[in-house]
Amino acid sequence: MAAPYHWRGAMSVNERPPRVIVLDDDAELRSMLRRYLTDNGFQVQAIDSAEQLDRLLQREPFDALVLDLMMPGEDGLSICRRLRASGQTIPILMLTARGDSVDRIIGLEMGADDYLPKTSEPRELVARLNAMRRRQQMLHSTEVWGNDEVTQFGPFTLNISRMELQRDGQSIPLTNMEFQLLRVFAANPRRPMSRDHLQDKVKGKDYEAMDRALDVQISRLRRKIEDDPAAPRYIRTVWGVGYMFTPDGGNA
Repeated sequence: MAAPYHWRGAMSVNERPPRVIVLDDDAELRSMLRRYLTDNGFQVQAIDSAEQLDRLLQREPFDALVLDLMMPGEDGLSICRRLRASGQTIPILMLTARGDSVDRIIGLEMGADDYLPKTSEPRELVARLNAMRRRQQMLHSTEVWGNDEVTQFGPFTLNISRMELQRDGQSIPLTNMEFQLLRVFAANPRRPMSRDHLQDKVKGKDYEAMDRALDVQISRLRRKIEDDPAAPRYIRTVWGVGYMFTPDGGNA
């Protein structure tokens, strides 16, 4: 399993800024994003191919990947799916020239953490990346989550400090969003939670509500922990409310 990626928190003069990869085949856009993100406190590697991405990820850790959906050769969806299948947990924000909601949902299903049309203002990209950083800071806050570092349910062990899920001793790769969702569920057993509540917990109040996107992330998480995702035992749908986590699988 690839090592989890952690934002380095609020920057000081002695800290390295968050490190971001921008992968886009459009040279003009790539250059503009590199300059804009650099001016806003990020350390940026701007590249144009999956091969360059693989070399960078093998060489050193990064905090986020801004990934173009439509590219010649291996496209963004294929790259995203391949990274997640290999256990890479780096947060991925997908860019696309189209604002089609179907593209957004497919990107999320492939493992992207967020999605942004290229027609958006560059400051929106900065806001999304900063929100990713805030979520990472929240993950490690004992004020928010308490001090329980290990949670067990069924055959699973969720290690909070290591951001790792195991089943019978075998690691199960989780994206940052999947880990955050599972952590919220584990901290609130048998409590029905609305989509708005989950949205606030995992994305923050500065995010617009995207119920379908949340459903996609939960669907991905179910595929990793449920024996039958179509009949979930741990993450249950509460009709008219949202979702509820039953750590005993509904056997108690």
